[in-house]
Amino acid sequence: MKRLGLIVNPVAGMGGRVGLKGSDGEAIIKRAVELGAVKLSPGRAVDALRRIARIREQVEVITYPGEMGEDEVREAGFQPTVIGSIAHNSTTREDTVEAARTMAEMGVDLIMFAGGDGTARDLVEAVDGEVPVLGIPAGVKIHSGVFAINPADAGELAALYLEGGPVKLRELEVMDIDEEAFRDDRLSARLYGYLKVPYEEAMIQNTKSGSATTDEFSLEGIAADIVEEMERDVLYVLGPGTTVRQIAERLGLSKTLLGVDVVLNGELIAADANEEKLLELIDGKEARIIVTVIGGQGFVLGRGNQQISPQVIRSVGVENITIIATPGKLAALQGRPLLVDTGDPEVDEMLVGYAKVVTEYGRRVVYRVKAGGST
Repeated sequence: MKRLGLIVNPVAGMGGRVGLKGSDGEAIIKRAVELGAVKLSPGRAVDALRRIARIREQVEVITYPGEMGEDEVREAGFQPTVIGSIAHNSTTREDTVEAARTMAEMGVDLIMFAGGDGTARDLVEAVDGEVPVLGIPAGVKIHSGVFAINPADAGELAALYLEGGPVKLRELEVMDIDEEAFRDDRLSARLYGYLKVPYEEAMIQNTKSGSATTDEFSLEGIAADIVEEMERDVLYVLGPGTTVRQIAERLGLSKTLLGVDVVLNGELIAADANEEKLLELIDGKEARIIVTVIGGQGFVLGRGNQQISPQVIRSVGVENITIIATPGKLAALQGRPLLVDTGDPEVDEMLVGYAKVVTEYGRRVVYRVKAGGST
């Protein structure tokens, strides 16, 4: 009988769609709720657990009470062993640390957690490599390399590892950023440690990497190309990143580096827009979405741009999404596909296949796009 520990950070990722760029701290959670944010990580944990259901009779799931794991485990059809205690409707990072430490002391074979980079940091503090760990991506940023590409892959990889399949452990980086600086449009990342993770290249996301300075000429070409193709009376939703910011600069506009902005007829009509604002602006309008690729990871949707939600994508139309990336950024993927993880399997499936990527002025390449379970 294998023992699987499960920890759910129920508030992870709540700040994404409402444009808060994270969910660390009580004040931010309160603000996210005021803006209409809903909890996403519990559902993502259930999705992962359902992929483990095929070996249910071989696994004992150990978890914390209520929304920190018990509710999700029962919803997925398991009968959990519940340890510890938490305050009702109020969980803390200390709860996460204590849960992980206790599970390690109990000798679990694997700890699976639903959260983001902040939760991964808590696991570093709690277990420091003593027990294998696997992240179910549920945060906003997710720069660390300890997460599966999506919940489905997390569940499949956990099941494969617990079955004794040919899965090796690898020490992978836990990165996190300063969220206050992030909200001020400054990116300040730091390495916090390493965790041992069951590793299959096709199922684990890479650590985010920076852009190559040698791509400057390509960036200018991409911006020139996009601006020339812009149409009158069409809304352009510009995703985060330096590659997309070059487009705004070409238009003579100041763009938020880490937010989602909207341009109409060469004018900035919304800066750092959240999902609600985007839906309001595109309602009944013709619109385009322009996003870039996260360096080293390959994600185009579902990491750091959750404001461009499944509902926004449906409203704009998949055919009206433009992906831009420099040749250097694509080369760094070493043949790995582009990735989507919007939180809506139907929308992910709509995005899967092959997409044109603008790489330089007048140049497009066709690149494969993958989501969980797709080939």
